[in-house]
Amino acid sequence: MNLSGSLSPELGRLSHMTILDFMWNNISGSIPKEIGYITSLELLLLNGNNLTGSLPEELGYLPNLNRMQIDENRISGSIPISFSKLNKAKHFHMNNNSISGQIPPELSRLPRLVHLLLDNNNLSGHLPPEFSEMPSLTILQLDNNHFDGTKIPASYSNMSKLLKLSLRNCNLQGAIPDFSQIPNLYYLDLSSNQLNGSIPQGRFSENITTIYLSNNNITGTVPASFSGLPKIQRLSLSNNLLSGSIPSTIWQSRTLNKMETLIVELQNNKLSSITGSTTLPLNVTVRLQGNPVCSNISLVQFCGSESKNNDNSQRLPNTNTSVCLPQTCPPPYEYSPTSPAPCFCAAPLLIGYRLKSPGFSDFHPYRDTFEKFLAPTLQLFNYQLHIDSFICEGPRLRMYLKLFPVYDANIKGPSSFNMSEIQRITDTFASWKISNLDVFGPYEVLNFTHEYDNYPSPRFALSKGALVGIVLGTIAGAVTLSVLVSLLMLKVHTRNYTAVSRRHCSSNASLKIDGVKAFTYGELTMATNNFNSSTQVGEGGYGKVYKGILADGTVVAIKRAQEGSLQGEKEFLTEIELLSRLHHRNLVSLIGYCDEGFEQMLVYEFMSNGTLRDHLSAKCKEPLSFAMRLRIALGSAKGILYLHTEADPPIFHRDIKASNILLDSKYTAKVADFGLSRLAPVPDIEGTMPAHVSTVVKGTPGYLDPEYFLTRQLTDKSDVYSLGVVFLELLTGMQPISRGKNIVREVTVAYKSGLIFSVVDERMGSYPSDYVVKFFSLAMKCCQDETDARPSMAEVVRELESIWLSMPGSDIKMSYPMPMVTDAVKLDTLPSSSSMKNPFVSMSTDASGSNLVSGVIPSITPR
Repeated sequence: MNLSGSLSPELGRLSHMTILDFMWNNISGSIPKEIGYITSLELLLLNGNNLTGSLPEELGYLPNLNRMQIDENRISGSIPISFSKLNKAKHFHMNNNSISGQIPPELSRLPRLVHLLLDNNNLSGHLPPEFSEMPSLTILQLDNNHFDGTKIPASYSNMSKLLKLSLRNCNLQGAIPDFSQIPNLYYLDLSSNQLNGSIPQGRFSENITTIYLSNNNITGTVPASFSGLPKIQRLSLSNNLLSGSIPSTIWQSRTLNKMETLIVELQNNKLSSITGSTTLPLNVTVRLQGNPVCSNISLVQFCGSESKNNDNSQRLPNTNTSVCLPQTCPPPYEYSPTSPAPCFCAAPLLIGYRLKSPGFSDFHPYRDTFEKFLAPTLQLFNYQLHIDSFICEGPRLRMYLKLFPVYDANIKGPSSFNMSEIQRITDTFASWKISNLDVFGPYEVLNFTHEYDNYPSPRFALSKGALVGIVLGTIAGAVTLSVLVSLLMLKVHTRNYTAVSRRHCSSNASLKIDGVKAFTYGELTMATNNFNSSTQVGEGGYGKVYKGILADGTVVAIKRAQEGSLQGEKEFLTEIELLSRLHHRNLVSLIGYCDEGFEQMLVYEFMSNGTLRDHLSAKCKEPLSFAMRLRIALGSAKGILYLHTEADPPIFHRDIKASNILLDSKYTAKVADFGLSRLAPVPDIEGTMPAHVSTVVKGTPGYLDPEYFLTRQLTDKSDVYSLGVVFLELLTGMQPISRGKNIVREVTVAYKSGLIFSVVDERMGSYPSDYVVKFFSLAMKCCQDETDARPSMAEVVRELESIWLSMPGSDIKMSYPMPMVTDAVKLDTLPSSSSMKNPFVSMSTDASGSNLVSGVIPSITPR
């Protein structure tokens, strides 16, 4: 529905409502405490928005609540103890927020809680030992929190119902408990902590698929009890202090079919030998690099270069269309890959589906099982459901489903679903009645669209009669719906603040400053605890940057101008007016400002994941995957393209660098630090890009366009060069200039030597080499010395979209609306070194950028 605005307290009047569903919109503000008055409420679904503030204690007084999904917002504060009174609750999904403080031990009183997902927050304190008393808990996922050097309670080894325990990167210490007494444990992740001692000798569950113990301080030997686990897919023990011999029975005793794989990771330990056979069975990978055992040159299959194949994503092949190649389905249809009749043309329904906490690390062996369990639930034949692609996203697995109409031999020509069938399938998903097998864990539907728009595309989570995403449980609730719509429309309308006069704050009637708030100095002082040094999160040429918490709970970033950066009153307010007009999902949003006395401050949305530079640093414990890096590059390019082509007047950024690309809680890239000082000249002809503006050279060494440095003529291609350097940083992890080395020169030398992969960032993990080559090619085109040899920003976006769309697991269609470029230039492979005089072919420059800018005021969608 693309709703924006805030949730009205008037929702509390809908006492008979059973489902409150605003998933994947752009709702901001805090959660009203009045929602706690809806005593009939069973499903509270607010995930995927921009909600801030703390969780109201009143939510703990919902006697019928079954599911609370508030994940992927910006909620802060602690978990109310009152939540321990939600006796009917089965699902708490609160991951990917900024929730802090101690997890209340009182949650252990919840008798029916099945899933507790609190990963990717700011939780501290200790792990409650009382969780072992929860009679129904099957998934406990607490990754990426900041506990106080706590131990894993020994009582956790008694959690008999547990299927998945994930405590990755939680600052845990002490010994590893013996989990061998948990009979059905599928998945254990204790990696990236400070655990020590040896691995318990007890045998794991026969169902265990995944064991991650890497990046700890574990000593002793590799236990023989890891041998003979019939379903094990990944055993990761790398980067520890293990020594002695490795029992080859770990991989020799595992019988694999053609769809199954086993990966054993033992790199960077002190292992000295292998006991038993050194022959590797088919589909088994064992990694021993960085161990003394690798001094034996006969073990190259264990100690050679690691595979660069991407085992985290795949586009699955069609199995029934090879005979159809001479034919074509008439647009806009496509072949049904597994239909009873070959070359059956149909218009599919496209569904983005995500497993939020699966109990495996390799989906391939479970693909058929998943299709066979899901199809009957949707009242479909197995051949009607096809998994087109899938990709692992940390602890989650996202897949792209296609549902095809039933084959009817009596129907001539292509087939489509009718509206009643579309509505039935939509309602099945929206009802949350899809029972899941234990190994798949909880799920969510990210989007639901008809590929070719032959019918209106019903959004998942909008069940019949549920305008604005609310399913009413009774007729009485339906009567109030029109009132609710009016309240929401009013709330959306009044959400836009208008700057008001403050004491010593300037107000100019000739300026149009809409959508931003004029803060007083006192308000921002209170938000930052008097600009306490503990709230400072950065410092730049403009001044210091502070993290603040406003009176309504909104977390913000406050840029405070230092002496020498202060502007005149008119110049400052003119800049505010300009910034208030810039709205794009890939630009950091201005929330407000203060111009009081000798203080000038800008208030921006807070980016909880910091800068791109932070994540490329060797100190970052959670390196970015190639898919995430490519997505960050595409988002950054889109934001800059908006500045070049849609801002009025156009803006040249002039200081693009990794530290000016910020990442929100969902790792969406947002360009920061743009303003009046980079205004481009007004174009002579509407729709054309101005040639250049002469200016004093400003920027950051290593990112500066060489021609701009020499001529002082800033152009849109100057930004292209700087962004190209950022692309090289994404690919290599190197800084632009470090110890006398220049990143552009280093990458060029590596290419000339035929060693392009030698400079790829090792922390990126596995990656699809063909797409890395394409990304390198584009980056180097951007970094050409001559301005005319570089692509325009529109072409950069075009090429990145082309790479992203063609890559396995591409989620462009299912993540957010995006106009596609139909005439995208095909990327060539890297040219031969003999053509290095001008090695990268310049692309055409006749593309208009305006039709490439998507989501000027976009909806918030799954990331």
